Amino acid sequence: MALEKVITYDYEVRGVFKHIQERQKTTIMEDGNELSSSYHRNSFAPNADISGESDELKGMASALWSDEVKAAWAEKQAADNPPVEE
Repeated sequence: MALEKVITYDYEVRGVFKHIQERQKTTIMEDGNELSSSYHRNSFAPNADISGESDELKGMASALWSDEVKAAWAEKQAADNPPVEE
């Protein structure tokens, strides 16, 4: 009767600005049979600090987040959050 914790990831790319959604599945296995599982989700925008993330996520971000995508996202953020005048 051996228990094993298995963590897997899958990804989705969403929208014009190429947000990356990451889903982590944690599965508890006993002798090859799944006893339970749970999920945790993260979402990453083109301006996200991904330095501490997996190489797989970094590779996806590098391929998807061109300078044009990053600039368009920064413009949208600036338009949605104008500076407050005092």
